[in-house]
Amino acid sequence: MARIAITGLFDHREDAAEARRDIESLGVPRDDIGLLVNNVDDDDADGPSNAGAGAGTGAGIGTVLGGGAGLLTGLGIMAIPGVGPIVAAGWLAATVAGAAVGAVAGGAAGGLMGAMTHAGVDEDAAHVYAEGVRRGGTVLTVQVDEARAGEIERVLLDHGAVDSAARGEAYRSSGWKQYDPAAPAYTPEEIARERDLYGRGDPRV
Repeated sequence: MARIAITGLFDHREDAAEARRDIESLGVPRDDIGLLVNNVDDDDADGPSNAGAGAGTGAGIGTVLGGGAGLLTGLGIMAIPGVGPIVAAGWLAATVAGAAVGAVAGGAAGGLMGAMTHAGVDEDAAHVYAEGVRRGGTVLTVQVDEARAGEIERVLLDHGAVDSAARGEAYRSSGWKQYDPAAPAYTPEEIARERDLYGRGDPRV
């Protein structure tokens, strides 16, 4: 049976963390769950950001990744053009690392866009997901047999995954066209303002 990737964007790390735990409880191996977490700030947690130290193990990141130090093994912590520091976990970590190298080398499909499309995400949706990470979001991508796609999609939606088409329209209403790796990375303050636009239950998500 064909394997596919089911992807969701979350405005809040804690929602992605809950979705991840529920997906694991369905028997999906942790190695089949990939995460991209914006590490510019830790404003979903009570602790300070660790972005400056490059540690990626602050309270917010730890929540998404499961909390234990052993679960942080093998993380990819890197700077992405247009985004700043991110943490990548699971099977997506190697994909992002390779895509980032491609971006540095001048590859047109490098960086976050390369990682998304390599994972099987439609290009239009990939632009929204990459922009969402730039604006402080978390992307969760699950590799499963095609027969389980609906089951995984329901979990993502139940925990607040963004409607990529609606979010793309919301971005475009303010002048955005597509993800631009040359754009400046968002500051923690800008990320906080962005999240205020899309509260839980907002129809634009």
